[in-house]
Amino acid sequence: MLDKFFALIADMAGERQKSFEPGDYRVAAAALLVHVMTVDGEVSAAEMAKLKVILSRGFTLGPLDTELLIEAATNAENEAVDLATFTTVLVRKLDADERRRIVEMMWSLVLADGKAHEFEEAVVARAADLLGVREAGASRPPIG
Repeated sequence: MLDKFFALIADMAGERQKSFEPGDYRVAAAALLVHVMTVDGEVSAAEMAKLKVILSRGFTLGPLDTELLIEAATNAENEAVDLATFTTVLVRKLDADERRRIVEMMWSLVLADGKAHEFEEAVVARAADLLGVREAGASRPPIG
């Protein structure tokens, strides 16, 4: 709770993270989310809004740092060869529960527009496998 308060104060004071390092697990997680959001060729306003909420709440970031993270993640995703670029970082830095939370974030984003495209489902399933999250379907929230 205090982390969110301090993030808000830092944003209001104009203090923000200068950049996110390439090995930062938050960039890797956000890049997976960006990939899921863009894989069907359409990015809806609902998906973009949901991405911002997921990242700001999930990583206790203010609005400015959230935008900076999305920018870093988009750049990383555009340069990546495959999902392993990001999942390897997450497996090294996060425990099983934290990796499961990343998969839940991905499902939340997939369902932001009310429908799950087969490409999105395939990306989440593959990422979950690479993250060692075997019950990917159990982490999927119901549509609606």
